[in-house]
Amino acid sequence: MTGLAFLIPIALGMGLMGLAAFFWSMKDGQYEDLDGAAARILIEDEGPEGDAP
Repeated sequence: MTGLAFLIPIALGMGLMGLAAFFWSMKDGQYEDLDGAAARILIEDEGPEGDAP
């Protein structure tokens, strides 16, 4: 029973930290341009100058 007295507040604290991290990332603009990030992976880089293709 005393184990639950420690584990429940720890679980609630970790949940609140995860929620705070999520809201921080939303405020910071982490999820602004999801389509652009998906399209950037398809763009081929030209590479350094002077290299033959």
